[in-house]
Amino acid sequence: MSDRMLRVLHAFAAIADLGEELAETSDFDEMVRSALHVVLGALGIRRGAVAEYERAAASLTFVAVRGMDEDFPRELWLKPCGHDESGGFAEVSEASWLEAQLQSRSEGWKFELVSPLLVRGELVGVIMLGGKAIDEPFSTEDAELVRALGRHIGIGLHNHRLLREVERRADENLRLYDELRGLYKDTVRAFAAAIDCKDKYTQGHSERVGKYSEIIAREMGWSDEEVEGISVAGYLHDIGKLVVDRNIINSPNRIDAKQSSELNRHPAAGYEILAPINHPYADIPLMARYHHERIDGRGYPCGLKGDEIPPGAKIVALADSFDAMTTDRPYRRRRSFDEVLEDFRHNAGKQFAPEVVAAFCRALLKEVRGERRPRHILRMLGKGYVEGEDMPAQLEGLIAELESDAYMTASQS
Repeated sequence: MSDRMLRVLHAFAAIADLGEELAETSDFDEMVRSALHVVLGALGIRRGAVAEYERAAASLTFVAVRGMDEDFPRELWLKPCGHDESGGFAEVSEASWLEAQLQSRSEGWKFELVSPLLVRGELVGVIMLGGKAIDEPFSTEDAELVRALGRHIGIGLHNHRLLREVERRADENLRLYDELRGLYKDTVRAFAAAIDCKDKYTQGHSERVGKYSEIIAREMGWSDEEVEGISVAGYLHDIGKLVVDRNIINSPNRIDAKQSSELNRHPAAGYEILAPINHPYADIPLMARYHHERIDGRGYPCGLKGDEIPPGAKIVALADSFDAMTTDRPYRRRRSFDEVLEDFRHNAGKQFAPEVVAAFCRALLKEVRGERRPRHILRMLGKGYVEGEDMPAQLEGLIAELESDAYMTASQS
């Protein structure tokens, strides 16, 4: 076989190797170093470099270098060869211009062959090669082979540039999403504050319900997105009270049947307020509507029971009732914690879902034992509210009861 044929076969093998390198590696720097190694090996060259061209700065950034001195520059700024209509640097693609630029900057490093890397007519980089190991000049065939290999390298550089742009835009979109989500949360908190301001006796109620709901959902193994959604639902569960007469909400005495009927409009009104809004968490309006439903079907506004009630509404219902039991109201003082536990025991499977009560008790038990910090529940309840050496044992006993088959069956029927 002639030397020429051997060279052609070697060139094809080099191109195949380079294509495989580009396809298999996800490491950009490794890809370019491997590509340069293939080119140097195909032509028997000891040194060379690959640079990425940045049009905006008219600069070359060397991304792979082999066989050069330690003082070889990392970046070169090119002299402009003209400007385009927008005022930026005109596109450069002439090998002679690039070679002149590079050779004029050489400080002991001389390249015998300079080949621009083009993708669809756009300069994306340049490959620069030193002399052959056998001191043989580059032939026309050698230059063609470098151009053929360079097309593969150029595509790799171009794809990496596109990927960087996609990542940059993704980062920007993520930042904007986080800003919008933060704005959404701030708006939710503002609504919660507006709701609580209407009721002078329960300021902070919506925020506490949101936090209790979040704690329960996390204890039940909900995802971060679901936990965030239930927290928002807790903040907004009473938004329907904005349409209820302030005098009813702030009555210092127990309200009569007519006033109670008016107050009981607030879950449905809350749903009507929240439903037109495109929430990140679609079930929020339903949680507001059904947070006064009961497991036994004696709740309102729809009389749902058991699994007819959405899981989120079951959580908000318990969080809402727990905060009502543990805060002072104009017509009664808050209950002792022993009384609250007894209410849980009596109403699990009737008013509350046993699995939700059990999750709340587990979360509280972890705080009492010091296994979970920060202690959000204890902080909201106030110092000394949950006390007594027998409290962990009481919670453990209640949890065991709530997780029994009898309670769970009642919850689902």
